[in-house]
Amino acid sequence: MLKIGVIGLGDISKIHIPAIQSNPNAELVAVCDIDPTMEGMVEGPSFYTEYREMLEQEALDCVHICLPHHLHYTATKVCVEKGVHVFQEKPLALNAEEGRLLVELEAQHPEIKIGISLQNRRNETVEKLLELAEGGEYGQVMGIKGIVAWFRPKEYYGIKPWRGQMKYAGGGVMINQALHTMDLMQLVGGDIKKIKGSIDNLLDYGLDIEDTASARIEFVNGAKGLLFATNANSENSSIELEVLFEKGKFTIKDSILLETLSDGTQRIVEEDQKLPGTKFYYGASHLKLINEFYECIRQNTDRYIHAKEAQVSMEMIEAIRESSESRKEITMEVYQ
Repeated sequence: MLKIGVIGLGDISKIHIPAIQSNPNAELVAVCDIDPTMEGMVEGPSFYTEYREMLEQEALDCVHICLPHHLHYTATKVCVEKGVHVFQEKPLALNAEEGRLLVELEAQHPEIKIGISLQNRRNETVEKLLELAEGGEYGQVMGIKGIVAWFRPKEYYGIKPWRGQMKYAGGGVMINQALHTMDLMQLVGGDIKKIKGSIDNLLDYGLDIEDTASARIEFVNGAKGLLFATNANSENSSIELEVLFEKGKFTIKDSILLETLSDGTQRIVEEDQKLPGTKFYYGASHLKLINEFYECIRQNTDRYIHAKEAQVSMEMIEAIRESSESRKEITMEVYQ
């Protein structure tokens, strides 16, 4: 039985904790949050306000890190150096520089697993799309389009001010809302050669993070990509991921994978499992990814999303930001 701890009892922990509790090979024995009023929020496990104390007092096999972005690297480093496996919420780190440090940490401690929660990779639609891309039936990938058109009211940042501050969040729409889409674009398209991007603020919130970003991406294999992401829409519209092959076009939208046929009609190829309630856009694959990670710990295998893989989207964000500031195309070096 794996002994599990959770650091951070904010919104995303409400997705992690039920997944932990549903796993027959895991026991949630400790939780931690700096807010003492959170004690008792989760029935059963011991409560701590300092995660270093939790690590000292509890014999944990794995810790879930559900903290603001600027705390990811430090908390992960402390856990790894204590010999505890880590399942960490996205993003990998505050920025690409910290991400590189985390990749180095992973390489320095190969005996400790650091799994990153890019759970949309395990969506049924994405797995089927990757299967089609790898199978070759439709030829090479020619183009990829990712659109994230969401809305975040000013109150979203007022409730948790760290979200609207670069020094704590590491950015806005790219790192918070579009990260999964960027990750899937590079997963389908492969290594990236160049990026030309632009970031801006369409909302007058007075924040130092971007609420809108666009980028043209050139992949090493010759495919072209287009990313558009904003928090200035009137609602949270469905994320759209469109992949153009030599012999076909497929689109993921509203959690359904569609093939566009030669006559312009579409057929359903695959559909995702969905979460109930207002947080449906998280997807239902956290459970799948967490169970998979626990099995990797138990069997000492490595089929989980490593820090090295998650670093690619961090480099994409940095390249888009740098391109926007310099107004130049950025040649991108990706971790191999």
